[in-house]
Amino acid sequence: MIAPNPALDAALAGLGRLHPKIIDLSLGRIQARLSALGNPERRLPPVFHVAGTNGKGSTIAFLRAFLEAAGYCCHVYTSPHLVSFNERIRLAGKLIDDDMLLSLIREVEAAGTVDGVEQPITNFEITTAIAVLAFSRVPADACLIEVGLGGRFDATNLFPRPYATAVTRISRDHRQFFGDVLADIAGEKAGIFKHGVPAIVAEQPDADVCDRLTREAEAVGAKLSLHGRDWWVAATLAGFRYRDANRDLDLPAPALVGRHQLMNAGTALAMLGASDGFAVDAAAVSRGLGSVEWPGRLQRLTRGPLVDLLPKGWELWLDGAHNDSGGEALGMQAAEWQVAGSPLPLDIVFGVRAEKRPADVLRPLAPFASRLRAISIPGDAPSLSADEAARAAHSAGIADAASAASPIDAVKALVAGCSAPRRILICGSLYLAGAILAENG
Repeated sequence: MIAPNPALDAALAGLGRLHPKIIDLSLGRIQARLSALGNPERRLPPVFHVAGTNGKGSTIAFLRAFLEAAGYCCHVYTSPHLVSFNERIRLAGKLIDDDMLLSLIREVEAAGTVDGVEQPITNFEITTAIAVLAFSRVPADACLIEVGLGGRFDATNLFPRPYATAVTRISRDHRQFFGDVLADIAGEKAGIFKHGVPAIVAEQPDADVCDRLTREAEAVGAKLSLHGRDWWVAATLAGFRYRDANRDLDLPAPALVGRHQLMNAGTALAMLGASDGFAVDAAAVSRGLGSVEWPGRLQRLTRGPLVDLLPKGWELWLDGAHNDSGGEALGMQAAEWQVAGSPLPLDIVFGVRAEKRPADVLRPLAPFASRLRAISIPGDAPSLSADEAARAAHSAGIADAASAASPIDAVKALVAGCSAPRRILICGSLYLAGAILAENG
């Protein structure tokens, strides 16, 4: 349970008051704010910068695990948080504490007052400035930075020469900003590529995406490294194999569940191997694979009120998948569960934000799902109603789909009258994943 901090909660609640839009892709406001703070972005350890639609956070989780297993100390900036805002800023290996966070909020806000007038800045921009200022003041060996949205005009695109950049798998999300054409989305993500800097590209959905990323890298003179051409990842019975020009590693399966995590681990390894500034040997990689953590991504819940509702032999899983690529990853995992040593019938608890396309997540799961109970996302997230989400499940091919009033009611409804063990997957939104983790202790 997180201890209440009224002063910090009030400061965080006020971060969005200085700009009318939650998202407004531009670099001018954050550059002005960082200039007023003395340009702390110029005083950071080597920066690993990761863009993409799916897998950004997992790739950074692997980077952190590998580097820490090799004895390095990392700053980490990711978004969104699941339970506590402090999750977004990991300072020299530890989550930023409340006192430092509150002090930095006040300092960064004060730096935006010009002639007595507060200058506009979005919530994400000011959060990014807070993270960068914190990173500039505490020693570490590396900064691991996740792009918030897009890349070219994202508030994190501040570093003229990062140590390495990467683009994870591209899919359709945030259509209101980037449209539906995957190659155009890729062009925005590639905006983080820099002259002379390694640009690692993970496996992509089609050749057009790879061609666009290649052209963008060539246009700025980035050092492109493509999966399938310059480095390779392949599943094995024991885990996976990673290969590039310098290494050929047979590695154990990572602690993060899902075939898609092999690509994210490989992307992290390709970033580390792009230059020789960090010595991370095979033993450290294996240790990192065993210790990596990234909550809300195919995470099995083993305790808490929801788990207490389950009869013996049942399983409860949580994932934040909210777009087509995330749904495909869940579908692949559902297929693997069916051929595993003890397959269980799959039930789903589903909640999704109002602007998403629920069928994109559910279609890959429909062949494996026996029943679905739809809920509205708890809290303030703009959510589809439970009835709307249930209708979307019907349209995606899940016949036994109905609404429920809450996550607990959904689990109770799925458990009622069933004696044999089953597997329940809660999915549809990272905001739902965060609410479940908060409620489930």
